[in-house]
Amino acid sequence: MIAPGDIVVISAGDDWPEHLFRVEEVWEDCVGGIALTGPMAGAYGQPEYDLIVGVVGKEDP
Repeated sequence: MIAPGDIVVISAGDDWPEHLFRVEEVWEDCVGGIALTGPMAGAYGQPEYDLIVGVVGKEDP
């Protein structure tokens, strides 16, 4: 189960490379948060669950 504060890997797409993403909100069909690495670092996004490769950690409190 993905939760706020999780650091996940987002798979590469046509317009972006694989990157780390910090989950801030969890919804039924997607998550909301901030890209941590790659050319979109710092940008807000709402990737769907099928783009999440896996959870790699938890944000430090």
